[in-house]
Amino acid sequence: MTGFNLALNDDQIAVRDWLHGFARDVIRPAAAEWDEREETPWPIIQEAAKVGIYSLDFFAQQQFDPTGLGIPIAMEELFWGDAGIGLAICGSALAAAGVVTNGTPEQVGTWAPEMFGTPDDPKLAAFCSSEPDAGSDVAAMRTRAVYDEATDEWVLNGTKTWATNGGIAHIHVVVASVDPELGARGQASFIIPPGTPGLSQGQKFKKHGIRASHTAEVVLDNVRVPNSCLLGGKEKLDERMAKARERAAAVARGEKVEQVKNAAMATFEASRPAVGAQAVGLARAAYEESLEYAKTRVQFGRPIIDNQGIAFTLADMRTRIDAARLLVWRASWMAATAQPFTAAEGSMSKLYAGETAKWVTAQAIQIFGGNGFTREYPVERMHRDAAIYTIFEGTSEIQRLVIARTLSGMPIR
Repeated sequence: MTGFNLALNDDQIAVRDWLHGFARDVIRPAAAEWDEREETPWPIIQEAAKVGIYSLDFFAQQQFDPTGLGIPIAMEELFWGDAGIGLAICGSALAAAGVVTNGTPEQVGTWAPEMFGTPDDPKLAAFCSSEPDAGSDVAAMRTRAVYDEATDEWVLNGTKTWATNGGIAHIHVVVASVDPELGARGQASFIIPPGTPGLSQGQKFKKHGIRASHTAEVVLDNVRVPNSCLLGGKEKLDERMAKARERAAAVARGEKVEQVKNAAMATFEASRPAVGAQAVGLARAAYEESLEYAKTRVQFGRPIIDNQGIAFTLADMRTRIDAARLLVWRASWMAATAQPFTAAEGSMSKLYAGETAKWVTAQAIQIFGGNGFTREYPVERMHRDAAIYTIFEGTSEIQRLVIARTLSGMPIR
């Protein structure tokens, strides 16, 4: 009988060290430049593609790690390098997760490789869910998908916002409402192939942090896609819609019924521990910078780490980072071994890791003092980058709501 063990195996250590080297030698030296430019770091993505990091095969291999730790290990190391460039490299994986989670095997085989392109010609993908009036309130989504039986096509109209790689992506995965009366349960996901007429980029956002990652609106104006681009297929959608309507009728009668999976939420459930791992990598980077600075910065004739106020803060930083990593690893292991999140463990991992990244980077600036407030030192950028981890893919408030509902079984609002 194998005892409890948190040690990484040889393959995981090899991947971790390989990624750490790439983050140290390629990502970090370019981080400040691309943050200032606020542009997609194509040369870094191309370099990642050439060495095999930016590829479907790489992300699939990590996803299929039977321990569940492949993806969080990869995310932590890449985002230790830089969060903005890390998201530019990993942003396509969210769209791929949407296809893998909701699509048929044929759709996965057709579209997932298209999202990454080739080492010589890398491509990007975008997952488009949020809207100007539907962020945390997924049920308020207004983008519509209407089936045209005469042509066997779906017609999509609406505006998406906060889309990573939106408008510049080769492949867009769009969540749209098929039956608005069913709210979040009346939605489905669609593949928008490259060059499809009617899809265009709206405004590109100038952001507080993660500025090397492209974020923009996506406008859909009578976008027509074949029925084969409906993820999961129409038969499965019709069956799911029928169950959702039965559920709505049962709820109206006061009956207790089983929940119906939502396309966007299924994607976010799969990605939350990975996002938590990104936050862990960012927090670890800020902690390591702070530790080294505290050892070498001399005030009043001695290194500032000799002061308990600094030393205790560093102790708390490291403790929170390790706790966040363990929550991420637990959720990832549970997902890989098909154990249900009975206490919303995925949301717990993202919540705590995101809050940790924000707190740790704030403490880093405090340790650096006035230097930490300048762009001459990386902790300023790290603090800006960390702010997003309590906002995107479910705010901290939404994570707490999910956890509270799961624990209580009550419809808390």
